[in-house]
Amino acid sequence: MPENTDNANLEGADLQGADLQGGGVAVKLGRKDFQSDQEVRWCPGCGDYSILAAMQLELADIGVRPENLVFVSGIGCAARFPYYMNTYGLHSIHGRAPAVATGVALARPDLDVWVIGGDGDMLSIGGNHLIHALRRNVSLKIIMFNNQIYGLTKGQYSPTSEVGKITKSSPFGSLDTPFNPVSVALAAEATFVARAHDMDRKSMTSAFRRAHDHQGSAFVEIYQNCNVFNDGAFEGITAKETRADMLIQLEHGQPIRFGTDNERGVALNEFGECEIVNVADVGIDRILVHDEHRHDPSLAFALSRLSFAPTMPTPMGVFRDVTRPTYEDEVQRQVVNAVEKQGPGDLSKLITSGATWTVA
Repeated sequence: MPENTDNANLEGADLQGADLQGGGVAVKLGRKDFQSDQEVRWCPGCGDYSILAAMQLELADIGVRPENLVFVSGIGCAARFPYYMNTYGLHSIHGRAPAVATGVALARPDLDVWVIGGDGDMLSIGGNHLIHALRRNVSLKIIMFNNQIYGLTKGQYSPTSEVGKITKSSPFGSLDTPFNPVSVALAAEATFVARAHDMDRKSMTSAFRRAHDHQGSAFVEIYQNCNVFNDGAFEGITAKETRADMLIQLEHGQPIRFGTDNERGVALNEFGECEIVNVADVGIDRILVHDEHRHDPSLAFALSRLSFAPTMPTPMGVFRDVTRPTYEDEVQRQVVNAVEKQGPGDLSKLITSGATWTVA
C-alpha cells in the first residue's frame, strides 16, 4: 500500500507533474514519492535498475498519484518491480500477470494498471494471456523486460534467445526460432506498441508517458541487459560507437532516416517489405514516412521485421498508436444496456431460475 505523500517536497513546485492538495496548494511529486521502503535487490549492474528509475521519474513528472497506481507482475527478476514501487502492487502467478491485471482493470477502471514481466514470463508460459489482453484492448500498460534469457532461474534460453544459443538448458545450442515481441504484439492487434532500451532514459520515459496516456492496451518492449547470464546481448546496437548506425528512431510524420549524417533510410521494396537503403542512391522521396496512427498494422509490422536480432539496424520508438474501444468500456456498456432492458438483477431469482432440487 502506498505511503502518504502529503509531505512531498514543495521546493520548485509547479503545475507540471503536480497534484492539487486541500486548499489548492500545488504539491510537486518526486521520484522518492514512488520509492518503497524495500531494498532494491537485483544483481549489481542489472539493467532493471535503470528501468525502475525511469519509471519512478516519469510517473512523478506525469503527476499521477501513487494511490491511483497498481503494478502487477508474474515471476522472474522483473517481477520484483512492484515491491520497489510505493503504489499498490500484486506479485501474481508465473505468466498470469495480464489475466490478473485484467480483473483489476475491470473492477477498478479508475486506476492505472501496469503489468511488468520478462520475456520468459510473458512469451512462454504467459504467451496466451499476453496476446488476448492485447487483442481485447484492456487498458493495461504492459512493460516487457527483454534480456533474451531466463535470469531468475540462472540462465536457460528463453523465447527470445537466438538460434544456437548455448545455455544450461540448451548445451548444444537452442533450436527454437525466437519471437520478435513487437511483431507478436502487432499481430495480436495491440493498439499501442513501442520499443526502447535500458541505456536510453529519454526513450524509456517517453515510451512510459505515451503508454500512460494511451486509452487501451499498451505494450512496451525494453531491451534490458542481464550482465550475469547474457551480458552484452544488445551491445551490437546500443554501444556508443555503433548507436548512430544501428538504432533507427521512429518519429511520427518524419522520413525514417538514421546514420551519423542521416545518410541511410528505410524504404519499401516491390513486395511491401521494409529494407535499408542509402538515401543518396534512391532519393528522399523513396524514404518511408512513419505513420504510427495508421489503423492497418501492416506497415508497422513490416518495420518490426527490419531486425531479426540485435545485431542489425533496429527500430526504436512508437510503432503503432491507434484508437479502439476498450474492453472495460464495452463490458460496462453491456451491463448498462442489460439493466435498462431487464431492470436490476435479482440474485435469488437467478439461483432458482433453472432446475433445482432439495437435498435431504
